[in-house]
Amino acid sequence: MPMKLARRGFLATAAAVAVATSFGTGALAQDKVKLRLSAVQSETDQRSVAMLEKFGPMVADFAEFEPHWNGTLYAQGTELEAIASGDLEMSITSAQELATFFPEFSIFTAGYVHQDAAHQVAVFNDPLMDPFKKKVEDELGVKLLSVMYLGRRQVNLRQPKEERTVMTPADLAGVNLRMPGTDAWQFLGKALGANPTPMAFTEVYTALSTGSVDGQDNPLPTVVDAKFYEVTKQIVLTSHLVDLNYIALSKAAWDAMTPEQQEKVQAAADAAADFGRENQLKKEEELVAFLEEQGLEVYEPDVAAFREQVQKMYLESDYAATWPEGVLDKINALGN
Repeated sequence: MPMKLARRGFLATAAAVAVATSFGTGALAQDKVKLRLSAVQSETDQRSVAMLEKFGPMVADFAEFEPHWNGTLYAQGTELEAIASGDLEMSITSAQELATFFPEFSIFTAGYVHQDAAHQVAVFNDPLMDPFKKKVEDELGVKLLSVMYLGRRQVNLRQPKEERTVMTPADLAGVNLRMPGTDAWQFLGKALGANPTPMAFTEVYTALSTGSVDGQDNPLPTVVDAKFYEVTKQIVLTSHLVDLNYIALSKAAWDAMTPEQQEKVQAAADAAADFGRENQLKKEEELVAFLEEQGLEVYEPDVAAFREQVQKMYLESDYAATWPEGVLDKINALGN
C-alpha cells in the first residue's frame, strides 16, 4: 500500500498526458473513443451482462466498448493502477480495493452500512460521497460513474427454526458460523453475535453435513450454487452486508470527451447499473421461493437490532478510525 500511496498522484498525471496524446487534435471528430474494460468476472455474470446489453450499445455511436473478462487483460487488484497510469480506460472495482488506496473507503465495506439496493444508490448520489469521489479523481485519476448492486449476505443454519429462532444477535450466541478467514470477516461474525469459524469455501458443504460448523453466511445465489440448502434447514435474512461494485472510468479519458459524450457515458453507466440491480433483486426473490420449496424456512429477524449492535462494535473498533466524522450518521439518515 505505501508504494500505491506514493505513486498515485504521479500515475494520475501520467494518465492525463497519455490520453491527451492518444486522442490528439481533432481525433474525436473522426475516430471512435476506445473504452477497454478489464474485469475479473465471467461474461455471464450479471455485471458483465449489464455492461454488454446496456453500456456498450448506449455509447456505440462514438465509442468502441472493448470488455475483457476473467482477468485476461489485467489481474485482479491491478486494474486501478492500470487506469491511473493511462494503460486502461475502465474497470468494475470494489470499495475493498479502493480502501487499499484510501482507507476511508472501508466504511463502505462494513456490516450494516448499506441497508439495501436502493440505499446504495441514495448514498452514492448524495453529497456525502462528493469528497470520496473527488479524492479518487484527484489522486488516482479514476472517476466513479455508478454503483452496482451485488447482493445481500444472509445467515444459513443447520438447525431448523423450531430449535433455534434467530431474531437478535443474542440468538446467535454459541453458533459456530463459518465466515471467510480474514480479520475483517471474523470481526463481522463476532459483531453478529456468532462464533466465527474460518474455513476454506471448498470445505463448507462437508462441514455443514457433519456438523463441524452450525452455519455459514453467503448471498442466496451462492447458497443455491453450492447446494448448501441440501445440508441446512433455515435462512435468516440478516442482510448484514449489502455488497457493491463501482463502474470506474479513467478521469483523463472522461476529460477528453465532449460534454455530450460525457452525458451519454454517464447515462449508459447508470442504465447498466439499474439493469444489473433489477436482475439481481429479481433473482434473489426467485431464490427465496426456490429455497422454501426445498423445505428451508426463510424469515427476517429484527434487522434494526442487528444493525445497532454491529455498528456499535465497528465504531468502537480500529476499523472506524479512518472514517470521516459524521459520515455514518449521514448514511444511516438516508435509509430506513
